[in-house]
Amino acid sequence: MKKFCCVLLALLPLTAFAYPIDVQKNLNGMKIDYETFDTDSDIGSIRVANYGDVDASCKAVFSNGPEAPRTRKIDVPAGKHKNATAKFSRNIIKLRIELTCTPK
Repeated sequence: MKKFCCVLLALLPLTAFAYPIDVQKNLNGMKIDYETFDTDSDIGSIRVANYGDVDASCKAVFSNGPEAPRTRKIDVPAGKHKNATAKFSRNIIKLRIELTCTPK
């Protein structure tokens, strides 16, 4: 039993810890869904899916504390999905994404 506990404690640093991601959305009544991912310790991404009948033009602003925000513009056709990714120069502690979508 002691060996088993020692092995578990030795493997503890290998586990990855995810950072929280907050999303503020302004979808203007469109049928848009999103999913966020913590790709790496300094990379965050969002997957935007358009379930409506009209193409969407979306803007995602990624913010990580004191660094300058990263803006990604994506056009999402009706019935499709697109990804947007932002890389920062330091590790992300908390990622904030402001997602704004308008009909095309």
